Amino acid sequence: MQDLEIIAEYLPLIIPFMLMEMALLAYTIWHIVTHRNYKRGNRVMWMIIAIAGMQFIGPILYFVLGKEED
Repeated sequence: MQDLEIIAEYLPLIIPFMLMEMALLAYTIWHIVTHRNYKRGNRVMWMIIAIAGMQFIGPILYFVLGKEED
């Protein structure tokens, strides 16, 4: 019972981060699918990195290391 109270206490803080994470992942996947050129690697590699490193790390790596300048 006390565990649920702790979770309920932190939920308002956790939900915005979860929403930001999902939005960033969705944008990253959209960008990978709609573009053909990458600085390093290919579409499949970046898709795996973005999904496997879902907690901000994968999408950030893509935008820093993989995204080709438009």
